[in-house]
This record gives sequence, C-alpha cells and structure tokens, in this order.
Amino acid sequence: MKKNASGINNSKQRIENKNNDLDLYLKALNSAYSGIIITDNLQYDNPIIYCNKAFETISGYAHDEIIGHNCRFLQAQDRSQAERKIIKEAIERGEECKIEIRNYRKDGTLFWNELFISPVKNEEGQVTHFIGVQNDISDRKKAEHDLREEKSHVELKIQQRTKELQDKESFLSSIIETVRESLLVLDANYIVLSANRHFLNSFKVTTEETVGKLLFDLGNQQWDISSLKEMLTQILPTNNPVIDYEVDHIFPHIGRKVMLLNAYRVEFEGQYKDRILIAIEDITEKKEQDRRKDDFLSIASHELKTPLTTIKGLFQILQRLSAENTDPKYVSTLDKITAYIDRLNLLISKLLDTSKIQSGNLELHMEPFEIDKTIQDAVESMRLAAPDSDIHLTGNTGSIVEGDELQIIQVLNNLLSNAIKYSPESKKVEVSIHKVANFVKISVRDYGMGISYQDRQKIFERFFRVSHIQKKFPGLGIGLYVSHEIILHHKGTLWVESEPGEGSTFNFTLPILINK
Repeated sequence: MKKNASGINNSKQRIENKNNDLDLYLKALNSAYSGIIITDNLQYDNPIIYCNKAFETISGYAHDEIIGHNCRFLQAQDRSQAERKIIKEAIERGEECKIEIRNYRKDGTLFWNELFISPVKNEEGQVTHFIGVQNDISDRKKAEHDLREEKSHVELKIQQRTKELQDKESFLSSIIETVRESLLVLDANYIVLSANRHFLNSFKVTTEETVGKLLFDLGNQQWDISSLKEMLTQILPTNNPVIDYEVDHIFPHIGRKVMLLNAYRVEFEGQYKDRILIAIEDITEKKEQDRRKDDFLSIASHELKTPLTTIKGLFQILQRLSAENTDPKYVSTLDKITAYIDRLNLLISKLLDTSKIQSGNLELHMEPFEIDKTIQDAVESMRLAAPDSDIHLTGNTGSIVEGDELQIIQVLNNLLSNAIKYSPESKKVEVSIHKVANFVKISVRDYGMGISYQDRQKIFERFFRVSHIQKKFPGLGIGLYVSHEIILHHKGTLWVESEPGEGSTFNFTLPILINK
C-alpha cells in the first residue's frame, strides 16, 4: 500500500512539474520581444491557435481578433507579393522558410515583417502545426531606403521641392481658405498657428480669440476633452494620426455639435517642422438625420407588424376553410400570398433588429447550448427549405457556448441564404465547424461570384449593397449588418474571405463555455 501511495504521489508530482513547465513556457513566450504564433496545420486553412503579447503589439490586433484567422490577413489588399507564394509552397512541403514581407497593422499602417516559419511534426512525421516568429524590421527597411535615396540624390530633390512649397505658402493658404471644412494648424506645443475662415464662422470666434492660443483653452476650455487631448499629444512622438474621432460637445453660442476629427503630423524642413493639421467635419445634421431615419424605421416596422400578423391569420383561416373541391388555382394563390406575407414579415423583423441595434436595445437571452447540434439543426432546416442546394456539413467540436441560440441560428440562416442566393451557377455550399483555441469557428463557403476588396471593407455596414448586384438580386443590405452586430454582442468576430470569381467564405467565432 505504501508503494502504491508513493507511486501516486510521484505521478502527481510529475503532472505538477509539467504544468509548472507549461506555465513557464507560456510566460517565456509572452515575454519574448518577437511576435510568436502557432497555427494548426490539421485544420482547414491552417488557422492561428496561439499568439503571444508581442504579436498583438506588432500587429495592433487584439487576441480575439487574431485567433481563427489565417496569417495572410496581415497583408490586407497587398496580395501580389512574391513572398506569399514562398510561404504557401513551404507550408505545402512542410518545410521551414525565412522571408521579409509587407504587413499592415489594424489601423492600416505598413510595417515590414521578418518572418521565420518552422513546421512541428508528430512521431509519425506528419506536420501538425507551424510556428511563426516575427520581427518588425520597419526601421531597418527605412534605413536601407534612406540610403538608396541618398545615393540617387533624392535628398536634393526633396529640398528643392520643399523650397517650392515654402515659396507658394500664400497660394496654399488661399486654397485652404476655400475648403468647406474647418482646419487648424498647431505647433509642437499645441498652440494654434492658423485657423481657416470656415472654422471661425462655424464656431463663431475671431482670429484674435483663436490664433496664438492653446487648443485646449479655446472657447473657455471647451476643447479640453481628455480622450482627444491624449490622442493629440501622441501624434508627434508616435507619428500615428487621429482618424475619424467623434466629438459630441456643447459649445457656447452655437449649442451642440457632433464632429469628426482627423489629425495628422505635417513635417517640412526648417520653420515648418513638427506641425499638426486638424480637419473638423461637422456631422451634426447627418447624425440627426440618421436618428430620424432610425426612429422612422422603428415606428414603421412596429406599425406594419400588427396588421401583417392579422392579415396572415385571416389567410390561414381561408386556407383551412377551403373545401376539397376548391379550384386548385385558388388554393395556389392563397399559398403564394402566404409566402409573400412571410417574406414581408421577415423583412420587417430585420428592420426591427436594425432599429434595436442602433438604439442599443438588442435583447439577448444568454443560455448555454450545444453549438454542434444547433448548427446541424439549422443546416438540416435549410436543406428542407432549399432542396435544390447541395449543402455539406463537416466538423464537430463537442463544445457548449453561452448565447442566444435563436440569434445564432438567425446568423447562420442569413449566411446560408446569401451563399445560395449569390451562387446561381453553383448549388454547392460547404459549412464547417471547428474548435480553434478557446473559440468555436463556423465557416460558410460558397462557389459564387465573390466579392472585391473594396466591397469587403464595407459589406458589414448598414444598408450597404455591392453595386453590380443591386438590380439582379433584391434586398436592403441589412442581413450581414445584423449578423455582424449579433456576433459582436456574443464577444465573437464575423469576417469574410473572398476574391471576385472565386466564391466567398464567411467565418464567425464564439467563445467556448464548456469543453466536453
């Protein structure tokens, strides 16, 4: 008995040692200066299943926005790089490789990435994972570029061009005065050097009250907004612009203003070094129009819902009262009317969802449920509703997630409906479900017309529809918007991967509550 107890204690000690070792390895990886990721080569599209803190810092993306994606998302639209082919071939051969490639942070800024990729093999020699080690070499690339520029006398050309711009200062100033947008120029200490006429007229101030004053002291310190101040004070040290920062403020004499601020560092040699240009767009009226439109949608949807429900009930009564010898054309007409009522009812429900999202009143009934079964049931229902389509389902996670099951079904139904609708030449749709780190990833792939890069950037916006399909395929452009917001409220992400003519894959993730 003592020997058995001793053996158990030794096993516990070994397990504890392994756990301690694992914690140490994870701490070491998170302490590394280099960005480190691990991808699962056994899963579809080789998704990222781990990233350390340095990778989040380098890329600008949060952990939850990285997990489940393929590494190529870092190249954004810059997809013609020869290095992408080198990576692809190395992964296909299960070999390591080292490249330098252009990547883009979440805010769109370019950085050069020195990437080392190494395969991880199991005991049978099968490549199960890849480890990627990434270093930001933008400074080195810039130094190399500057050296080439210097050798080709570009420095001299820059000086000549700068002098030309300085000589035309008065001409440029006159152009600025005609811009129908408020513009401010600040020095390195955030003192206003100039304000165009549009700014003075919009905010009912004079040049004497503005020029030479600290920005944050203008208008009885009305511009002393802590979040704005924090961002502006980071422009010169980091060279990161402030883009579309919304300010909702009440100003003396002019009342409430809603503005979009864009601020950039403007640097010339000599007396124009380290300047900040601030462009202010007044969107007060646009916001008010959006609010009125949302109110109209909400009221109209509610008002339409009640009579439509009554009409549907009356038609159901007519259907039940139809005798056996009733004219088939009459019965068919009733069925068609009921189908159109259902379509209209679905459209109104989507409008109501949009209104609730905009007003922040989207209701979620969060409960644990088996995601595999939910996906299977939704796919089976869609097969019955669209018998001509060839819908395949693969994967199994054995996971329980917490969320509003009906809302998740709505998202999947919308993605499946779109896959069928926008693939008139191909009826094949592939649905897959996988476990990726502590998330469940669901993918819906079609073989239809695909989506351009420009349209992919806006496809989840409210009421956006791809221009060349508006006439061919009816719709309001709210399904993907509602789906995106539902997944966002579930602390997941929804994204699309697509190329024109090659179909589309819509993916979304949900956090795992329990692993069986």
